[in-house]
Amino acid sequence: MKKPENINEIGEVCRPVGQLLQQIGSKWVVLVLIRLSERPKRFSELKREIGTISQKVLTGVLRDLERNGIVDRTVTPSIPPRVDYRLTDLGESLLEPIQALGRWAVENEGRVAEAQARYEKRAETA
Repeated sequence: MKKPENINEIGEVCRPVGQLLQQIGSKWVVLVLIRLSERPKRFSELKREIGTISQKVLTGVLRDLERNGIVDRTVTPSIPPRVDYRLTDLGESLLEPIQALGRWAVENEGRVAEAQARYEKRAETA
């Protein structure tokens, strides 16, 4: 990534980062990646383990992850066909930053809750 030389270039440099984060930053993507970090899984197994995700949303998440090279989809010809999903090397490399973000969230949950409470209190008195 090219380092911006002036303030007007920051938006151009950050655009690809923003686009990628939009694609991989949803809670559903994170939950799918965590589940697939254990081992390859079938669609129905992912849906059952995640629980509250709809079939339509899970299908979309898996398609996007496959399109981005993060998940590999393997169809085994049988009746009915068996479809397995697994993390690619690129997907595996994404687990470390996701785990770091998760640790940060757990470590700072109280501080964020306090900040939210202060904000709400100020908003009520304004």
